[in-house]
Amino acid sequence: MSQQYLGFIGILRLGLVQTALGAIVVLTTTTINRVMTVELALPALLPGLLVGLHYAVQITRPKLGYGSDLGGKRTRWIVGGLFTLAVGGLLAAVATLLMQTQVVTGALLAFVAFILVGLGVGAAGTSLLVLLSSVVAPKHRGGAATVVWVMMIAGFIVTTIVAGKNLDPFTFERLVTVTGIVSAIAFLVGTVAVSGIEKKYAPTVVRETTPAESKPANLPFAQALKEVWSEAESRRFSIFVFVSMLAYSAQDLVLEPFAGAVFAFTPGESTQLSGTQHGGVLVGMLVVAFCCSIIGGRVLGSLRLWTMGGCLASGFLLAALAFGGFAASSFPLKPMVFLLGFANGAFAVAAIGSMMALVGRGTEKREGLRMGLWGAAQAIAFGVSGLLATAIVDVVRLTAGDVSLAYATVFFAQAALFVYATWLASNVYTPENEANAPKVSFRRMALEINQ
Repeated sequence: MSQQYLGFIGILRLGLVQTALGAIVVLTTTTINRVMTVELALPALLPGLLVGLHYAVQITRPKLGYGSDLGGKRTRWIVGGLFTLAVGGLLAAVATLLMQTQVVTGALLAFVAFILVGLGVGAAGTSLLVLLSSVVAPKHRGGAATVVWVMMIAGFIVTTIVAGKNLDPFTFERLVTVTGIVSAIAFLVGTVAVSGIEKKYAPTVVRETTPAESKPANLPFAQALKEVWSEAESRRFSIFVFVSMLAYSAQDLVLEPFAGAVFAFTPGESTQLSGTQHGGVLVGMLVVAFCCSIIGGRVLGSLRLWTMGGCLASGFLLAALAFGGFAASSFPLKPMVFLLGFANGAFAVAAIGSMMALVGRGTEKREGLRMGLWGAAQAIAFGVSGLLATAIVDVVRLTAGDVSLAYATVFFAQAALFVYATWLASNVYTPENEANAPKVSFRRMALEINQ
C-alpha cells in the first residue's frame, strides 16, 4: 500500500502540540522562577536547580521513546506526557504559594513538580517528533520541523503576553489560577490536536528496506558513540551546539529577575518582556527562513553567515544589556530585548538547517545517534547554563552587594561565549554542507504537500 502523508493542516495540528508544551514550560521556567527570586527573595540558585532538574530528568528521553516503540502507540504517550506536564506546571505554582510561609515544604513540592515537568516534556516531545517523522513526506520533514519549532515559539509569546496581563495586580493566588488555566487549556488543545492523526496515517506507512538495512551493524552503544565522535564534523558541531546553547539559554533564568530587580518591572510586566524576547526570536527565524529559501544567494542564503552573524550580534546585544543595568532609568530595555531575541532566532534556525545538512554525513546508519549526540549537547548546555547563571548572580550579589553588577557579570559571560561560538561556527561550515543544506520554504511546502 502506498504511503499516505500528512497534509499541511495536519502538520499545523501537530505544531499545536508543541505550542501547548511551550505554553506550560515558559511559565515554569520564567515567571515562577522570577517570583521565587524577586517576590520571595530566595537565592537565584533555587530556581536554577529546579530548571536544571527538569533538564536532567530528560535524560530518560531514550527510554521513553523506546517505550513508545514497544507499544507502537505514540498518541497515548503524547497525551500522557501533556497531562504529566500540566500537573507539574500547576504544582510548581502551588509550591511557590506555599513558599510564602513554608519554604522547605514548598521547595520539596517544587522539586516534585519540576520532575513531572521534565518527564512530561520528555514523553510528549519525543513521541511527537517520532510521530511527525513517520507521517510527513521525507522531502518536507525539514520544513515541517521548522513549522513546529516556530509554533512552539508562538506558544511562548501568546502565553507570556496573555498570562502577563492577567497576573497584575500580582498575588500568589492569582499566579496559581493563571497557571492552572493555562495548563488546562494547553492539555485540551494538545489532546484535540493530536487526536486521530496516528490512526489515520501511521498504519498506512510502508517502508522498503535494503539488505543492508535489514541487517544493521550490531555494535555496542559505547563503540558506536566513539565511532560518531571520531568524525571531525560531528565532533566540531557538537562542541558548537554546546557552547552556543550555553550562551543562548543562560539568560532564561535571569532576564525576568533582572527586569524586576534592576528595572522595577512587576511580575506581569517582566512576563510580557519574556514575550517580547520570544517575539524577536520568532521574527528572526522567519526572516532567515525567508532569506535562505526564497531569496537565496551567497550572502542572504548562507547558513554560515546567518549563524555567525546571529552569534556575533547576540554577543554585542548582551554586552549592551550588561551596561544598560547601570543606567536603568534611560536604557531602552524592551527594544534591546527584542533585538536580542531576533539575533538568537536568526542563529538558532540557521543552526537547525545545518543540523539537517550534517546529520546524514559520516558513518552510515548513525543518523539517530548523531542527532542524539547533538540533542544531548543542547540539553546539557541548557541545564548547566541555568545553574551557572543563577550561581553567578548569587555570588556576585553577596560579595559585591551590587545587583546590577551581578546580572552584568552573567551577560558579559554570555557575550564572551557567543564570540567563541562565532569562531567555532567558522570552522564547522564548509562549501559542501552549505550546498547540501535543506531549503526551508513555507510557501512551497504549503503548495506541494498533499492535502
